[in-house]
Amino acid sequence: MTQRILIANRGEIARRINRTALAMGRETVAVFADPDAGSPHVAEATVAVNIGPAALAESYLSVESILAAASQTGATAVHPGYGFLYENAAFARAVTGAGMTWIGPKPEAIEQMGSKIEARRLAEAAGVPVIPGYDGSQEPAELQAAAERIGYPVLIKASAGGGGKGIRIANEPSEFEAALAEASTEAERSFGDGRVIVERFIQQPRHIEVQVVGDRNGRLVELGTRECSVQRRYQKVLEEAPAPNLSDETRAGLRASAVLLGQAIGYDSAGTVEFIVDDATGDHFFLEMNTRLQVEHPVTEYVTGIDLVEVMIRVAAGEPLPLADEVTLAGHAIEARINAEDPAAGFAPQTGTICQLQVPSGEGVRWDAAIEAGGEVSPFYDPMIAKLIVGAADRDQALAKMRVALDQLLIGGVTTNTGLQRWLVDTPEVTEGRVTTRFLDGGAYAETLAAGDEQATMNQAAGIAADAWVVASGPGTVRSPWTSLSAFSVTPARSRHHVGLRPIGVAEAELHELQIDPPGAIADASTETALVDTAARKVSVNLGGRTFAFDVPTRTERWAVDSAGRAGTGSAVVSPFPAVVAEIHVGPGDAVTGDQVLMTIEAMKMLHPLRASGAAVVDEVRVTVGEQVPANFVLITFADQPEAGEAQ
Repeated sequence: MTQRILIANRGEIARRINRTALAMGRETVAVFADPDAGSPHVAEATVAVNIGPAALAESYLSVESILAAASQTGATAVHPGYGFLYENAAFARAVTGAGMTWIGPKPEAIEQMGSKIEARRLAEAAGVPVIPGYDGSQEPAELQAAAERIGYPVLIKASAGGGGKGIRIANEPSEFEAALAEASTEAERSFGDGRVIVERFIQQPRHIEVQVVGDRNGRLVELGTRECSVQRRYQKVLEEAPAPNLSDETRAGLRASAVLLGQAIGYDSAGTVEFIVDDATGDHFFLEMNTRLQVEHPVTEYVTGIDLVEVMIRVAAGEPLPLADEVTLAGHAIEARINAEDPAAGFAPQTGTICQLQVPSGEGVRWDAAIEAGGEVSPFYDPMIAKLIVGAADRDQALAKMRVALDQLLIGGVTTNTGLQRWLVDTPEVTEGRVTTRFLDGGAYAETLAAGDEQATMNQAAGIAADAWVVASGPGTVRSPWTSLSAFSVTPARSRHHVGLRPIGVAEAELHELQIDPPGAIADASTETALVDTAARKVSVNLGGRTFAFDVPTRTERWAVDSAGRAGTGSAVVSPFPAVVAEIHVGPGDAVTGDQVLMTIEAMKMLHPLRASGAAVVDEVRVTVGEQVPANFVLITFADQPEAGEAQ
């Protein structure tokens, strides 16, 4: 009987698992919520089942809905991917209880490592170094007393979960109470568990992890290190394998510690042991263990030549681990997470339609994506829409290949972080392999953007786009009286081409009127990354790793320009992007002060507080908790305070 694997996830990881499963001769089942009905992972599976509306609790986080889909389709196994129910021991038990194979670690390991408090104790017992800290009583006074003993600054982090949720820093005693409340509240909302750990805050931290794989016969093998220190909001941005600039002693200690912990809990699938390395001393400390496949697993696959999804499927079926005790590592690989977010606006999540897409290809280049041209990026899920992975013989060559790949990548219609990624692979901290987890927190990229002229950059991109449009829509491509007349002159003159461009995905975008005289005068289209769709009248160009996308309106459309205004004024709080209202902290008649949190919205699995910018009195709250709102929607208005209360 052919194994049929239900993939309890969405997006790029669902496609990734599906690809390997089908290559192994397995059948696959995709599950999808309403917004994902047209997603690629749905079309690529053997069969697909709708499991509910956008709300996570009613779809991807609903054990009942997923088990019902498994029963309906005759699934014989379940792979959780990462995210959603991936580290839910109750879900794993429900799967095996229904007579299906769980393609993941045993539930006991998930439970042990799912609690950072329990994981910390197990690591200590196994002889793995841990950061000095406290995980006892949850009474605020005792937690603060522990912070005093440990010494400031301290890190307050959620005991459960991961992904950067429920983490705050208290630099001094006066900050502890607020940091504790925020960390605990976010942990409760994200994981249903508000417990926290207080620990020493390492001043020069690097985030290094070790991939391990085990089978159900007691064998466990480690597959080397990964560097994951480039982070924003405690979420990884750029990863590589192996981790650079580690002493032989530190590297050996990390790999040995990962094996010790994995053996201590009898780990029997693919998993990752994560560490903090103090770059000043080389000391390493256990951070957590992720009992699942990691987002960054492709870089390990490149340097080992091992398909980790295939290994997971085989060991879940009871097969022995198909690896030697010591796996040979060769080459170097780098992964850039492509997120639908705007680094220039505090990494605010972005939504919209992917109007054009061109991805790099070639030897050692891999593109794992949730998106295709024409697809929608919705506000309901994680902002990561793709991963760009490159591999080469050594690190310098891998960095060079990543630069070229980012210069070739075009994602038109939705703002992404590709410009940040392109900037990263040129920074000395990255090229020298000396990044700490605080690097992006320092604001270096924001300073780079601020120092530049954004309007000049947009104008340059528009010039390249216009040039590419004229070249692509030359004689024989676009036929109209206007194009015929554009080259006609009764007096000696060079041919002139007038092009109007309107940026896509830019609020209140202005029309760029450009004259190209002659084609190719602004930029050589053959040397610039440009994608022209004459039928849809769209052009996208890559400039500094960023994609600038434009509509090319007809002459009639250019004569009838419609510039929609921004909703809201200085006397209102507006939603900065599409979101769901998570919390409302004020009501009509309430007096508010500067920097007070008025409302919390949720977008792409992150909470975003909206604050007052000054003293005001609330006039009207126009939304309710749970309501979905579009960008620029007026949420709160104020009475008699025309200059106060604007969201920051």
